[in-house]
Amino acid sequence: MQGWLKKYLNNRAVLTPWQLAGNRASGVDAAIVIPALAEAETLPATLQSLAFNDPELLQRTLVIVVVNQRPDASSTLRLNNENTLTWLVSRSSLPLQLAWIDAASPGLELPTGQGVGLARKIGFDAALLRLNWNNEPFLISLDADTLVDSDYLTALYSHFATARAAGAVLPFRHQVGTDFGEEEAIRAYELYLRSYQFGLQQAGSPYAYQSIGSAFACRAQGYIGAGGMNRRLAGEDFYFLQQLNKVGGVASLQGTVVHPAPRCSVRVPFGTGRVVAQYQQGKTPAYRFIDTQAFVVLQEWLNLVNVQPDATAGDLLLRVHQLSPELENFLEDRGFSTLWALVQRNHTGHGQRLRAFHHWFDALRTRQLLTRLTHSANDPRSLVSKLLNWGGYAGYCDAPTQLKLLEGLQGVAGNE
Repeated sequence: MQGWLKKYLNNRAVLTPWQLAGNRASGVDAAIVIPALAEAETLPATLQSLAFNDPELLQRTLVIVVVNQRPDASSTLRLNNENTLTWLVSRSSLPLQLAWIDAASPGLELPTGQGVGLARKIGFDAALLRLNWNNEPFLISLDADTLVDSDYLTALYSHFATARAAGAVLPFRHQVGTDFGEEEAIRAYELYLRSYQFGLQQAGSPYAYQSIGSAFACRAQGYIGAGGMNRRLAGEDFYFLQQLNKVGGVASLQGTVVHPAPRCSVRVPFGTGRVVAQYQQGKTPAYRFIDTQAFVVLQEWLNLVNVQPDATAGDLLLRVHQLSPELENFLEDRGFSTLWALVQRNHTGHGQRLRAFHHWFDALRTRQLLTRLTHSANDPRSLVSKLLNWGGYAGYCDAPTQLKLLEGLQGVAGNE
């Protein structure tokens, strides 16, 4: 066993008291980890969609379902999880290398305050012991209410055979809502997600990708390099991909689309389910479309650092003041002057300084800045129209055409 793998397993992995049951395959080239909390109704369809993939690739891929709950779970959730575990035992006919982890029975439940982050981590860490480390294995994150296309594994294996980045994000399009309200809510949220990514791309941010738990994958060695999955109750995907991008990069995969569920949920503090629930209840959703001018400021700030890596913090902040006093205040509040002095002292090369800068000015600080710079309460359609126009796509004035354009730009063309 490689030293770095052994070190991770000893110091960072969560391997007990949870155990893998079901398929005992080892030496696999990839593993798919699927957390499941009360997913007895949706998990069968997810696994069936996987089963339509290339049979040869299915034999090289371990599928791990992590059935989980906390001690305070309701009787309804408990019964659902019991049914899921019973169903998994009877699924030997599925053409999958199917295994599962019981993190729901008494004595095996997740600790109080834990949730999907820990459930993903338990599955990923267990998978490390089953991988073929001689063949650059990779790990795939999926959800128990998400459908995949029949070319899902083909696209993943092809990507990791050629791409250099440690991580990959997959194109996505949520399933059609069960009613008009749900459909309207999920497309409005998708327009926000896609316009935000588009703005980051135009600004030149290295964090211009989506953070969706059911639509990312990573090399197993990159997973370890990033310290493994975090244990957050929500946003675990955002923070993991941010860290993965810092240590090995995150690239966009093409050639397939994943289809998360659009259903409302209040299980976690934020995320798709809660956003849909808020929208349907007539509440202000917990997201905000970003002004084009905010992305312009971000672009100019990133360009400034890129072309003047030898400038002092004082010189940079002087230029920043002329660009945006709000950006100046933001940077001062977060100790940029001290940080920049350290970067210049510890990193002499242009590329090294930029990497260190982007480690500091990461996806979270980028989001915080853009939120701070956004003041407009205009119609989202108008905001997105201006953003697209800035990016070279004029004339897209209504939400459906804006969304369709962004879907095409982000790898979802023809998958509706």
